[in-house]
Amino acid sequence: MSEFLSALRSGFGFLTTIPVGITMEGIERLMRHIYLFPVIGAVLGIILAVIGLISSLILPPIVTAFVIILSIYYFTGFNHIDGLADFGDGIASHGTREKKIAAMRDTSVGTGGLILCMVAILGVFSSLFSLIETNMLPLPFVLITAETSAKQSMVTVAAFGRKLHEGFGSITIDNTKRSDFIAGMVFSGMVCYLLLGIPGAGALIISQLSGLLVLNTANHHFGGASGDVVGASNEVGRLTALLFLGGIAWMQL
Repeated sequence: MSEFLSALRSGFGFLTTIPVGITMEGIERLMRHIYLFPVIGAVLGIILAVIGLISSLILPPIVTAFVIILSIYYFTGFNHIDGLADFGDGIASHGTREKKIAAMRDTSVGTGGLILCMVAILGVFSSLFSLIETNMLPLPFVLITAETSAKQSMVTVAAFGRKLHEGFGSITIDNTKRSDFIAGMVFSGMVCYLLLGIPGAGALIISQLSGLLVLNTANHHFGGASGDVVGASNEVGRLTALLFLGGIAWMQL
């Protein structure tokens, strides 16, 4: 039980900016319990749900959507969207795989990464605005579903990916087993279905398919996955879940 709780605590330190304290020993324990990623996503989603609900009661939809996006990056930091930026730079680079990998590992942000991040943030913003304005799906449940799905996307990529080079990404990939994927999907499926029914389950499935698309793109361009690719899958997973739910809400009008 103590190892489980230590892994859970380290998960919040690893995936969020919540100051719980983090050590390499804790990270090692987390790596033995990768299936906890969507659990942490669900808790983070609850925090965002509270913020979103309060904001929606006192602010117009467009401002509420902006507040939620600020909250997402306040509590998750910029590691994952930085991974999306690096991923975008890599796939936008021309030349050999070595040049693409070098572009992905470059600390400066290029045009490909900038455009990809802009598209992701605008997509999240427009989806949130549509969901809040139509009010066809409960916003708190939407936020919990999206964040749970996003974290499960990371597990999916890690479970089916092959490491590109050494680092935190390779540690995650090396330690993620198919059983972690299954356990994570069972938990995520229960959360998403209990909150939103069929639309919630659909959002989870779409999110995982988007993660596999990110992985397939990484395999094609780089020959494997890295921490940047795993981080990118989180951002893309959240985006596709929200786009799917936004589309469902729009069709119900």
